[in-house]
Amino acid sequence: VNSLWPLLIVLLSAPLAGERLGWPHLLGAFLGFAGVVLLAFGRGLSFTGAHAVGYALALGCAFVWSLYSVLSRRFGETPTDAIAAFCAASALLSLACHLLFEHTVWPATTAAWLAVLAIGLGPAGAAFYLWDHAVKRGDIRALGALSYATPILSTALLIACGLADPTGALLIAALLVTVGAVLASRER
Repeated sequence: VNSLWPLLIVLLSAPLAGERLGWPHLLGAFLGFAGVVLLAFGRGLSFTGAHAVGYALALGCAFVWSLYSVLSRRFGETPTDAIAAFCAASALLSLACHLLFEHTVWPATTAAWLAVLAIGLGPAGAAFYLWDHAVKRGDIRALGALSYATPILSTALLIACGLADPTGALLIAALLVTVGAVLASRER
C-alpha cells in the first residue's frame, strides 16, 4: 500500500506542480505500479481486516511522501541544505516516540553498529539530500515512475543476500517497472 507513492507523485505532479501529464507518463506510472503489484502478490500478499489500521497508515504514508515530494517543487529556491533541519526534527520526534512506545535494544555486534551507521548515512541521510535536489530540479513525473525501482531493487538485494528466492514474478515485475520508467522519462 505504501508503494503507491510513486504513482501518486506522477498523478499529483500536474495539479500541484504545474506539470503536463502525457500518455507516456501515465502509462509508465501504471506499468510500474502493475510491476509492484505483481511483485507483492507474487510474494503472497493478502489483505485482512485485522490489519486495516496498518493499511490506512501505509496509505497515509504514501500520500504524505508524495505530497511532500511534489510540493517541494514549489520551494525550488530553498537550499537543499535545509533538509538537515528536517532530518534533525524527524530524529527528535523519532527519539520521543521510541522512548514512549518502544524498549531500547542496542546493537550487539560491531557489524550491527556499522549497519546502523550505514543506514543513517545512506537512506536516512544522503538519500534525502539527493531526493530534494531531484524533486526541485528534475522531471518529477519521470522521477515518480523511476521510483518504482525501489521495491524491485530491495527484493533483488534480498535475493542477493540469500533471504528470498528469485521468481518469474520478480523478472516480469522488473520488466514492467523498466518499461514503465522508460516510457515515463521518454521526453528526457
